[in-house]
Amino acid sequence: MTAAEEQPGSAAHVLELVASGTAASRADLVRELGLAASTVSARVQELVDAGLLTEYGEGASRGGRRPRLLRIPDSGGIALAADLGSHHARVGAVGRTGATFDVTEYSFDLTAGPDRALEPLVGRLAELADRQCAAGRTVRAVGVGFPGPVDTGTGQVIAPSRMPGWHLYELRDRLAKRLGLPVLVDNDANMMALGEHRAAHSGLRHLVVVKAGRGIGSGVISDGRLYRGARGSAGDISHVRVDAAAERPCSCGNIGCLETVASGAAIAAELRTLGIGVDGSADVLRLVTDGEPNATTLVRQAGRHIGTVLSVVVNFFNPEAVVLAGALAEAEPLVAAVRGMLYERCLPMATSELTITAATSGADAGLLGAGHAALRELAPGSRPVPMARAAR
Repeated sequence: MTAAEEQPGSAAHVLELVASGTAASRADLVRELGLAASTVSARVQELVDAGLLTEYGEGASRGGRRPRLLRIPDSGGIALAADLGSHHARVGAVGRTGATFDVTEYSFDLTAGPDRALEPLVGRLAELADRQCAAGRTVRAVGVGFPGPVDTGTGQVIAPSRMPGWHLYELRDRLAKRLGLPVLVDNDANMMALGEHRAAHSGLRHLVVVKAGRGIGSGVISDGRLYRGARGSAGDISHVRVDAAAERPCSCGNIGCLETVASGAAIAAELRTLGIGVDGSADVLRLVTDGEPNATTLVRQAGRHIGTVLSVVVNFFNPEAVVLAGALAEAEPLVAAVRGMLYERCLPMATSELTITAATSGADAGLLGAGHAALRELAPGSRPVPMARAAR
């Protein structure tokens, strides 16, 4: 959490209240923040002068003068966002209100190493920035979700599985130097959790979002904010040991990890040993949808394994909701199995009001989270950089 986020009435806080619809006028901000009207008015005027807020029309009167309404213009600042997978990337621009622009997805191979992956990523982001500038939108920051551990303090990738060459790679600083913009890099599950929370569960304060796709990860929302832990590894359930994995070697170098029996990659590998041709999670989902019995059984078993690990998380953290996201979360047998294990293994008090559901924000959840995090943590007070000057 940044210092700006901790201070009631900060630029980030005011923009968040307006963007989320919690406050629509200066009077609303006074009530929400509990600050003097003069203090709130001064901060709002600073944001208006900076082009981050605009005033328009008049709201309903509550006994006095009709208040001027506040909104965040698209031209007031957007972030470039990238949601990276091991073999694909999704990029787009994200506004403070959650609007997305020019979203595209393309093949992208992180496993080839950083030297080969950085150039196409920079090129795509630079092209995206040019389109935003041509549309009159001001680019203020860049947010990136990376499918592996990230030290958010340094912006370095830390020992990712199956990705040679990435350990200690300074992805944040390399991108910032090339693009000429402040950059935030975080784990992709964290960004998905933040995006899903903001788009579909903003009224909840405590939430766990599990990403079940080629790999497995999770992000934690605590007291309404993304919780990263001391160095950014909070929520990493993929390498928790489970009995069903026995002595199976994991790409992390350990044995018996959840990922070896419950990830899309593990299920696909098991299906191939049965003579069923599959390439990845999308193929597994297709087979389950078609009712293929082996795929359905393996996905259901994966749900039980994930539910077993999550039962500890739910008892320990006591969230209001567990949300299942990623390609495998579209398979009802997996969702049902997770739900069943949580009800079986968790304390009744922990599950009596617990919501267990599939994600609803779709493929853009990671983009929304990355864009929102970049705007909230980097953009207040930062100066936009014309992308024509950025190094290509």
